[in-house]
Amino acid sequence: MQTKTVRMLFGLFVLSAGFFFNVGICTAELRITTIKQEPYTMSKGSQLEGFCMDLLSEIAKKLGFKYKVQLVRDSSYGRQDESGNWNGMIGEVVRGEADLAIAPLTLTAAREKAVGMTKPFMQTGISILLRKDISEGAGFFDFLTPFTAETWVGILIAYLGTAACIFIVARLSPCEWSQPQSEQNRFSLIHSLWYTAGALTLQGAGPHPRALSGRVICCSWWLFSIVLLACYFSNLSSSKSSESTHLTVKGFEDLANQDTIQYGCLAGSSTLAFFRNSNNPVYRRIHEHMERTKSFVSSMDEGIRRAKEGNYAFIGESVSLDLAVARHCELVRAHEVIGMRGYSIAAPLGSPIIKNLSIAILQLSEAGELAYLRSKWWASSCMAGKAKSSAVQPHSLKGMFLILSLGLGLGTLLAVLELTSRSRSSAADQRKTCCTVLTEELSLRLRNNNANKPQEAADKDKEKA
Repeated sequence: MQTKTVRMLFGLFVLSAGFFFNVGICTAELRITTIKQEPYTMSKGSQLEGFCMDLLSEIAKKLGFKYKVQLVRDSSYGRQDESGNWNGMIGEVVRGEADLAIAPLTLTAAREKAVGMTKPFMQTGISILLRKDISEGAGFFDFLTPFTAETWVGILIAYLGTAACIFIVARLSPCEWSQPQSEQNRFSLIHSLWYTAGALTLQGAGPHPRALSGRVICCSWWLFSIVLLACYFSNLSSSKSSESTHLTVKGFEDLANQDTIQYGCLAGSSTLAFFRNSNNPVYRRIHEHMERTKSFVSSMDEGIRRAKEGNYAFIGESVSLDLAVARHCELVRAHEVIGMRGYSIAAPLGSPIIKNLSIAILQLSEAGELAYLRSKWWASSCMAGKAKSSAVQPHSLKGMFLILSLGLGLGTLLAVLELTSRSRSSAADQRKTCCTVLTEELSLRLRNNNANKPQEAADKDKEKA
């Protein structure tokens, strides 16, 4: 009986001690170590802001603890030396100088042995940052890029409409086709299409219209063609002038198979450890090349700067590269992402707060708070077409489309007026009404090619006789 009582009292003591220990963890002011890196932690006056600061604030609200943030002394994330000692934020947590380390700390096996790591608050991987003209290869239809698809459709409609108007005006105008009973019309539908295409390429294709109505339409089309070609060649040359190289790099295999540009990663980073420990032949070649050429960089800013110069491909974690792309419009991240891993919060081994931190992170993820913070701090400052000349939109040429439409309408109206004037003169001679003569003229001129058949038959009869 006494033994059972002692056991019960001991159990109550252990539970009470654990309870007060956890309460102490949550109520004491925790020392937080971090490192300056945009957009995770940045200075704003005497305060710090960024993704990690917002994340820390949300977690502190959920768990009810106070904290004090300090920057890591040696400006390092945490690397183990040959003697087994850790530097950076991991070292401060191991030595008890900090209770938590919140930063883009990659969850690795080596770090997991030294400190406790929470569930990842962000997923990332390894990718390549390049300048746009290095990452994009020339396509078969790049000559179409100066105009958008809508603009090309508008140009096609304008071409067909102009050819149709020339064909109709050449039939309606008596100055162009004076004797439809015996005379062959020079502007068939095929010739109208050919004539319009010749004018578009500034080559010309005779015969030219004789009537005023046809000349008005042709002048409108010539003016439209000159402005259109000027816009096309101007935009084409500006888009091609920025291409300093034709190298295409879409992934790590393309990077390993070329020697034109240098590439490297952050010295002492987990990215370098990934390539060093990998058994993949392509990744091994990349690591050997970086070691041989000593193409490492000491900071993210240096890697971004060298990538912007155009002769360097920076290998880093995809979320950090996405931020660089959002801030620098001339850069682009390769689509290939390898070595998926996560960013976690570090705490001392065996700390009881690790599980609570992981639960809080999962709750924030399920509530969409992490996605909101990501969109808040990774918002792009690039405008469409800022880094590269944009394709010409239809509204950019709306003035020329309007002038062409007015020219086509005026030419068609003049052709109708010419035919009406001719019908009025013929009506007086034939003692018929103007409407009757105009109807007969329209019927004769708009019939396909039947108006020429009687004359062709008469000519054949004469030949036989």
